[in-house]
Amino acid sequence: MPIILAVNGIVETYPIKPVGPRNGAESPGEREHQHSSSLDRSALAAQTAYQQQSNERPHLKPAILARDLMSAPVLSLPSDSTLLDAWAGMSHKGFHHVPVTSMHDTLVGMVSYRDLLHHVPELITAGDKRQASRRRLAEIMTSRVLSATPVTEIREIARAMLDERIHAVPILDHNRHLVGILTTRDLLQGIANHGPLELWT
Repeated sequence: MPIILAVNGIVETYPIKPVGPRNGAESPGEREHQHSSSLDRSALAAQTAYQQQSNERPHLKPAILARDLMSAPVLSLPSDSTLLDAWAGMSHKGFHHVPVTSMHDTLVGMVSYRDLLHHVPELITAGDKRQASRRRLAEIMTSRVLSATPVTEIREIARAMLDERIHAVPILDHNRHLVGILTTRDLLQGIANHGPLELWT
């Protein structure tokens, strides 16, 4: 399942880079072209049978999916919540990212710990918090959000996180309702607790 990119309510598939062949590896067609002239009839028949057997093998399937490592349930806040609400929730739970939802409970944005520190310095100075109690998450949230489904491959998510330099990807069901979140911490815990991680079976 693909990574989904949503910007201001417009949803599109995030471009995933294909995993190319190893450096220096030749394709079967190149090898056959280079060596077919020197093969005798029996060797050519054996090579053809081997290639047919390889093509009939079932394709590799991913062993580790988002649902295997994601954290659930997820703390989320509606877009009309205040920055003070987000700060209190993050501080109490120890989270660094909070998904923001609409009145229909669909994902509309993300707010990070860094967003709060950047927009409302008084949150950490224990000074006047009236501004933080008035400002809404909709004003500062990131609306360009990458999300995935529970059956998205971990390698696709990790690659997208590296490319986009993000540390959390919300996991949504087919109705785009939040069912989990996958963070860099979850990936590291997966490596530590499930090692060695077999990405393919």
